[in-house]
Amino acid sequence: MLIHNLALVSQTQHITPSQLTRVAAALQKQALRDFAPIWNIHATVDAFDTLHDVPPGYWPMIVKDDIQQPGAAGVHLDHNGQPLSLIEYSDSWSMTTSHEMLEMLGDPSGSRLVAGQSPNPDQGVVEFLVEVADPSEAPENGYTINGLLVSDFFTPHFYDPVAAPGVRYSFTGKLDGPRKILPGGYISWHDPVSDHWFQQVWFDTPQPEFRDLGRLTAVAGSLRSAIDSRTQTIARIAASGPQSDRFAAARALTAVVKETTAARADRWSSRIEELQSQPVVEGTWEDGE
Repeated sequence: MLIHNLALVSQTQHITPSQLTRVAAALQKQALRDFAPIWNIHATVDAFDTLHDVPPGYWPMIVKDDIQQPGAAGVHLDHNGQPLSLIEYSDSWSMTTSHEMLEMLGDPSGSRLVAGQSPNPDQGVVEFLVEVADPSEAPENGYTINGLLVSDFFTPHFYDPVAAPGVRYSFTGKLDGPRKILPGGYISWHDPVSDHWFQQVWFDTPQPEFRDLGRLTAVAGSLRSAIDSRTQTIARIAASGPQSDRFAAARALTAVVKETTAARADRWSSRIEELQSQPVVEGTWEDGE
């Protein structure tokens, strides 16, 4: 079994080493407990102080104050075709990082297409870009791990031809059918007939809307980076996270988790002091050598 190794690195003063390791632990749990059983894709997530500390074979996820260009994509490819992720810092950076991690694991190349019936009734069979976190990307659809907000993601059933009872279309269950989106989310596809790229988006409107992105004539990186830069995915998630009710609830839960972990740490410290201050008999033995 091949395992993807991801490295989480902070290049912002807003994140302490403690916060970095806590988010890395939450992402590791999400990758191992939630994502792997559904997608059969396995990964480790480790925190490193700097990019110089990242061993060969790791895909870096770098958190920065500003990724320098409006509408910049999140996941890029390096000169050897390996994925790396740039994450714009915000108070809800754990969710933004989760979003990028899930999409990097779901499609490292950023160019995987899956055929299916278009959401637009005027079109037939189209080619969907695999972006596992986009249809339900809004913070309100996320969930918490260790008191930290992380992103929802869809399952492989998202591309099923029809909805079926008892089928899970996203991890949280908020997506209730194939090729659907939730408020704040979107889906992208290529129409082979017109050779145009289209999206269904649900951004600050009462109902989802279709939009024609036109013909993609050149790609500097991957299809996903071209689509994300056009849709301004990273900036939108970074901006919307701290404003959401879901983030406020997660922040309150984080305080409770910190209280719990502090109490447990104090008990561990007391036990360690006991072990160091007095002889400990771990077992009684007879007639041995």
